[in-house]
Amino acid sequence: MLETLKLYLGIEANDEDKNSLLSSIVSDATARLKLLLGGIEPPEEMNYIIKEVSIIRYNRIGSEGVTIHSVEGESMHFSDNDFAAYSEEIQSWLDRQNESKRGKVRFL
Repeated sequence: MLETLKLYLGIEANDEDKNSLLSSIVSDATARLKLLLGGIEPPEEMNYIIKEVSIIRYNRIGSEGVTIHSVEGESMHFSDNDFAAYSEEIQSWLDRQNESKRGKVRFL
């Protein structure tokens, strides 16, 4: 995933200076998603969420805690919850997991 993150962030593939930072961000995003999934390890199909949240967090370095930033008429708004944009996908996945765990009764 580091190679993909570097590509999206415009970091040279051979630039290893950011590897530990990117790995830490990915680890934190994965842990948070795991928490949102009720302790279930995020499936591979949710890697895009981890990647996109990692990009958001990397781009916010230096602006932690800021919710609104305005400079000369340009305004940026930061979400309090980086996973909010993915809440429907996360809930849909959780719903599918709950449906597959339900038992079925058959009468013969």
